[in-house]
Amino acid sequence: METICQSSTTNKTMEKILREKSFAEFFAGIGLMRLGLEKSGWKIQFANDICKDKYAMYVTNFPDAEHHFLLGDIHSIHVEKIPSVTLCTASFPCNDLSLAGMRQGLSGRQSSAYWGFINILKALGKRRPPFVLLENVFGFLTSKNGLDFKSALQALNNLGYSVDAFVLDAVHFVPQSRVRLFIVGLLNCGYENFVVSETPHFYESTIRPKTLADFILSNPEIKWNLRDLPEPPKCEIQLQNILEDIEDTSPLWWNKERSEYLIKQMSPRHKDILKKMKRQKEWSFGTVFRRVRNGISMAELRNDGIAGCLRTPRGGSGRQILIQAGYEKVKVRLLSPLECARLMGADDFRINATINKALFGFGDAVCVKAVSWIADNYLNPLIEDLLMSMEQK
Repeated sequence: METICQSSTTNKTMEKILREKSFAEFFAGIGLMRLGLEKSGWKIQFANDICKDKYAMYVTNFPDAEHHFLLGDIHSIHVEKIPSVTLCTASFPCNDLSLAGMRQGLSGRQSSAYWGFINILKALGKRRPPFVLLENVFGFLTSKNGLDFKSALQALNNLGYSVDAFVLDAVHFVPQSRVRLFIVGLLNCGYENFVVSETPHFYESTIRPKTLADFILSNPEIKWNLRDLPEPPKCEIQLQNILEDIEDTSPLWWNKERSEYLIKQMSPRHKDILKKMKRQKEWSFGTVFRRVRNGISMAELRNDGIAGCLRTPRGGSGRQILIQAGYEKVKVRLLSPLECARLMGADDFRINATINKALFGFGDAVCVKAVSWIADNYLNPLIEDLLMSMEQK
């Protein structure tokens, strides 16, 4: 393995930065990226987000926020306020990269914040971090037929970063289906260009599925730097294991009329699933999202022990509903903020916000255990490889 290419940063300074394992977190939200990295030995130096409600949740859990958190628009940050770090992370807004955001892409009002992050990297100049880590929805890969993803990677290439990309589902760590696309950028070459094979089988896997493998194969002009990664683990936790024990008399449970209205919105197939759950001589659990299908609001039930992907409750439609059925009974309520925290791998997260603000914070966040897996299996080994290479040099 080759060492990082020579730059104005001396090897001694680079070695110090690598060993520090420090990071700056952009689009920090409620701080779950931070939680995941800290569990793997990383240290926060700087954080930024524009949302006051998320900051209120952040500061409740991280009293040191006043020393490193800058509340405000990423486009208005002066780089002098950003310390030199090993890693910059960016979980930039996904609104315009999904179907819900009408697929406006990186030119959309929200997701265009990515270019604010790129401008910060550019302005950092000689203090540019050795690594960057981006996170977003899987739809980022296909936004504008792949043009948005390609332009985002090429922007990193133009700043001296070779890039890697992989897909990781939170379901490997928690009982929540949450597929996310991650990009790692390595500054100053690190390796020679990766020569893609004529067949994708060499690197196509759970974390680099066919859609991503095809993109890599069809874009050899991008400066790739693909690392081998192990298969993610199998999660043994089920939805029922993370639920709160809420009394039957709690007002959180929906009344009969509201529950029946939800059931009427189900398709015949989903109603049949619920009937089978109801007939069992034990409690079973499922989750429901309301979705618009052909102009009609439908309630879609999932009962495989895994929650659907947590979303932000914009207009109320993104709130995930819990169904508990058995003994000829059906009980319905919203997932609680604590249950959402557990579904994000943030079991001990302290919540002092209203339910909608809490759900908004968690719906916009990244799974803590997924981040720790990336740090343990990608970032930390990469640091060790680079340090060993520098010592040999």
